[in-house]
Amino acid sequence: MPSSPSTRFSKPELLAPAGGPEPFYAALAAGADAIYCGMGSFNARRKADNFTDESFEAACRAAHLAGSRVYVTVNIVIKDEEMSEALSLVDRCWRLGSDAFIIQDWGLFFEIRRLMPEVETHISTQANIHDARGTAWCKEAGADRVTLSRELSIDEVAIIHDAVDIELEVFSHGAICFCYSGVCLLSSFTSRGRSANRGMCAQPCRLPYELIDETGRSWSKPGRERALCPRDTCTADKLPRLLDAGAHALKLEGRMKAPDYVHSIVSAYRAQLDDILAGREISDETAQARYRQLKRCFNRDFTSEYQEGRSGDEMMSYERSNNRGQIVGEVLGSKPLGNTKGLKPDDKRRRAAWTKLRLSEPVGKGDLLELRHNDEFDQFLTAIAPEDAQAGDSIECRTARPMPAGALVRLIRSQAALDAAEAALKRPVARKRAVDVRVVAHLGQPFTVELTCIDDPALSGRAEGFTVESAKTRAVSAEDLVEHVGRMGSSPFEAVSFDIQLDEGCGMGFSAVHKVRAAACKALERAILAPYAERVNHLMVQSDPVCPADLNDLGEVCALVTSLNAAAAARKAGAARVYMTVDDLLAEGLSPASCSAEGVIPVLDEVSREADHERLDPWFTPGAPAAVGTISELALGAEIGSVVELRSCIPVHNVPCMRELAARGAHAAWLSPELTLAEIERIAPQRGEMTLGLMVLGTPRVMTSEHCILQVAGACIHDCANCRLRARDFKLKNIDGRMLPVRTALNGRSHLYDGVQLDATPQIPQLLRAGVTRFLVDGTLMNIDMLSRSVARTNRALEAARSGRTPDKRLPGTSSGCLFQGVE
Repeated sequence: MPSSPSTRFSKPELLAPAGGPEPFYAALAAGADAIYCGMGSFNARRKADNFTDESFEAACRAAHLAGSRVYVTVNIVIKDEEMSEALSLVDRCWRLGSDAFIIQDWGLFFEIRRLMPEVETHISTQANIHDARGTAWCKEAGADRVTLSRELSIDEVAIIHDAVDIELEVFSHGAICFCYSGVCLLSSFTSRGRSANRGMCAQPCRLPYELIDETGRSWSKPGRERALCPRDTCTADKLPRLLDAGAHALKLEGRMKAPDYVHSIVSAYRAQLDDILAGREISDETAQARYRQLKRCFNRDFTSEYQEGRSGDEMMSYERSNNRGQIVGEVLGSKPLGNTKGLKPDDKRRRAAWTKLRLSEPVGKGDLLELRHNDEFDQFLTAIAPEDAQAGDSIECRTARPMPAGALVRLIRSQAALDAAEAALKRPVARKRAVDVRVVAHLGQPFTVELTCIDDPALSGRAEGFTVESAKTRAVSAEDLVEHVGRMGSSPFEAVSFDIQLDEGCGMGFSAVHKVRAAACKALERAILAPYAERVNHLMVQSDPVCPADLNDLGEVCALVTSLNAAAAARKAGAARVYMTVDDLLAEGLSPASCSAEGVIPVLDEVSREADHERLDPWFTPGAPAAVGTISELALGAEIGSVVELRSCIPVHNVPCMRELAARGAHAAWLSPELTLAEIERIAPQRGEMTLGLMVLGTPRVMTSEHCILQVAGACIHDCANCRLRARDFKLKNIDGRMLPVRTALNGRSHLYDGVQLDATPQIPQLLRAGVTRFLVDGTLMNIDMLSRSVARTNRALEAARSGRTPDKRLPGTSSGCLFQGVE
């Protein structure tokens, strides 16, 4: 029997996606406790249908009457010129009925906390929070909930829950990103500025790639073409453990999915969660039926590797990135329609055919089937199931051409799911709320009906009507009142229990009873919606202007290097500040003390899970600089008194973000590579006491993944320290022939780099005038000679800027990144 959840919160929340009104009502009908959706253009699914003000207000009203909550996703980075509009959107959505906002951008978060402290805020998974320290920082900053990184294990969730008293939201079902959320630049740099951090991801991770070594040899094995494509998460069988670990909200992915998908996954998880909370035994047959329902929705096959603390091949969908559905049988053979005598073999293959299938799973009439043979993987067909059939049956389908025996049959679209969603959307009320009914009928007193929500007894509605008189003919019975008061009709309520206080001999007309019941329903509606109606007169306080700071700094060249020899070369070429990652410092045998003595600034990771603390935390020294990649590291650095610099993976796109993070211990920030020059010129003059830097030369890192990309070679020895592949110069070749360098760290995490080097040195004069004073050469992929030349080039550009001269032109074959094209 499933264990009872031991969470400090009263009831876990099933959180469903909605990309528009129809999926919203499908989620509500299927039993979602809360629904998250987008409004306007400030959300990570900008290509979804999303909502208008009218449809959103109506959806909120329906959800609240049903006892569900509505969250608005504002989970992208906000450009400075967008801040006012984003705040107006939040204010408008809150007035229209939103219960909370899911936020990535720290500037927007702190502005909401300052201007609208009554608004509930949830930290998005895009903010890259994956340990207790970062979670505690969010709580202290005023967040009501933290959505944890998708890569975390159940054990890590439990550690965070035990350490921090805040609601935790965990990703429970659906598509997952290959890269840690919030730090992916692959789409921005390879898909013409379509930024994953701005809701316009082109999903290049789902495309084919080939792993190429320094000799040009391909290491990709057949059937492993999609090196960056994970399977979908499924935790239906792990819900008891997630609840015991302290997961308060179970998030289902799918804001780009159709109503039938949303209805199917929500209803399957609703039934599973209800059984667990009630302590009911879940039979094998029931579990199999629910799993079947989930598999018949869009999926790339399922994985729960992250939940178990693993990230191996088992989590990858190397073979394909489209819908796998559920395997339901195999092809026994085909016979062409009509006479094929005298036709050539190829012509016979093009003729329509009857194809016989043997089923291993039941199918329904109208189900869409995919027929695909591994020997002809790209030559697949689809067919419609002609009838209902059970496992073990054989059926015949008409196909566009014959299919070879042994081809797998997958069910990729369920007619039953389509029918269930369609029926749900036709209901006048998506989901009725259960109420207790109290009827008082005493002679000589007003007839009274009182309705109370079972899930929240504080919510009740009461109505009085006619004066009860003695019966002139037949007296009314308690059963009569149950029948007539219990007819809730088109109201959003459903009567489940009755308390009838009825004097003997009472008489009344049932039409009058119906009027009182209807008035009680309206009174309960008003009681439920009253807190939202009060928001109409809310006034948002305006932001205070931020005055620009003086720009007297002359700038300095900085270099990120991989060894002490490279550090010496960079200094000789003119670098004033030298940085090394913690892993490279450890490889050089340096300690935090010797690092300081060498004049090297430690660069901490963009991932700081609990297991990373032992390796990363010692590199903070009071009064000494350290570059941090997570909010957790910012929290520790500020506590210790380090001179904390924010790496660009903590995106700074607006003035409030700079101001608030500076107030919480950040002395400097390396600006996001997604910013344009114009956007930098807007925010940099208002940097206050914060020092700003920008990478101007080198190869941008576009991904950090928990899964090792080199595993696509099929040669993993599960021992990173002794892995020979890690020492090779591997690249991923995309469909455009672009070669993306791959580096895997000792902990097995992979870093993917852009295939085109960045050179923004010609823009150093404008950047310096704007207030950017640190200019970084990223030498991660450079040899010492190239590093020296790059630092010298950057130094020349800085000297030119200081003297009013024009720097050298951009290097041939390089890019200006996003400085001019920007990101969507």
